[in-house]
Amino acid sequence: MEKRLIPAMFALVFALATTGKAGDETRPVRMGSGALTFESVPGWGLAPDGKSAIGPCHGGVAVGKDGTIYTSSHAGVFAFSPEGKVLRTFPGEKYSDIHDLKIREEGDTEFLYGARNNNREGIKFDARTGAIALHLPFPTESGLNLKKFMPTAITVAPDGSIFLSDGYASDHIFKFDKDGKYLMHFGSHGDGLKQFHTAHGMTLDTRYSPPRLLICDRNHQPKGRLLHYSLEGEFLGEVVTGLGMPTSASVRGDYVSVPDLHGRLVVLDRTNSVIAVLGYNADPKKGGNYNIPQEKWIEGVFSGTHGSSWDHEGNLYVQDWNVSGRIMKLVRVKP
Repeated sequence: MEKRLIPAMFALVFALATTGKAGDETRPVRMGSGALTFESVPGWGLAPDGKSAIGPCHGGVAVGKDGTIYTSSHAGVFAFSPEGKVLRTFPGEKYSDIHDLKIREEGDTEFLYGARNNNREGIKFDARTGAIALHLPFPTESGLNLKKFMPTAITVAPDGSIFLSDGYASDHIFKFDKDGKYLMHFGSHGDGLKQFHTAHGMTLDTRYSPPRLLICDRNHQPKGRLLHYSLEGEFLGEVVTGLGMPTSASVRGDYVSVPDLHGRLVVLDRTNSVIAVLGYNADPKKGGNYNIPQEKWIEGVFSGTHGSSWDHEGNLYVQDWNVSGRIMKLVRVKP
């Protein structure tokens, strides 16, 4: 069993610039440590008028092979250039309220996969055109009689199998084949070793062979944790405990970024030890708070940290759960 305890007061945020409201006049803030030191990019993702380009958000982030950054909000899905300019949007009800977002290359096409809690489905669509390829509603073939179905996370196995976590309802994780046919489900609600208390986030952990599921058990008592399950739904073990409220996970090489809703992002290494903490919010009234308007944002300090993704250069893109809509870029500082 893999397990690492995290000291409660462990937080590394080193500001080499004056912090202040996010905007054109704000200076970058340096955070992290050692090889995982980053600088914020003030104003990244803002519209020409200086306001958020995405609007209220409770979503995810994914980065395509060409470096395009996709993020989801209540209004839909937005595609950004690495410089923070909006390239295209997929607005409206068909793309609204995607809670978790993944991207996958299939042949010559990249597809976005989304978990839509409010719309009670998973979805797959073309990242370039927006053409919808697949809907994943509640699978009645499962034989379950659920009163609610509110998917919060989605990920895709190497063979194209799709996993959809019902994190805001039953805490079951459903497995479908690449065409959307129901295959199985596993998991149950609770605080037991093999149970989930809000299976909020999920990704494919490619640090292992064969790859496995890395699941964010956000509300586990006494504190949130990460778990490993096989692609056949077998419990493999706890990965990290004492994480606060882990919302999602993103893997690049040996590193995993894990946003914590309390207002920070931790990075794990290959041994699943925490080696960096980014954007730590020391104010308990602002950490985990959706209602922090843009004029109250502090550069380099997160609030309701919800989604993240790496680009090919090791930079991070982070989304806060936020009433104004906050998407941030952290540039990896080269030694």
